Amino acid sequence: MNTKQVLIAVDQLLNTLTGGWADETLSARAWRCNSTWAVKFINWIFGNPNHCKDSYESELYMRQLPRSYHIHEDTQ
Repeated sequence: MNTKQVLIAVDQLLNTLTGGWADETLSARAWRCNSTWAVKFINWIFGNPNHCKDSYESELYMRQLPRSYHIHEDTQ
């Protein structure tokens, strides 16, 4: 079992249960919604002042997807 993937899945489930998008983490949602208190709290939990911003950008640019899902110019 890949523990990191399970934790991300739980995170996405919690996000969905609280009104967020199904394929988004709480961290990315906090940044996208500009929730200052949530961003500060989540960044503090992870010990990284840019965690939420980085999570949002990872979602935005699809960096979290496995390499096999990346679209390559030569395949279009």
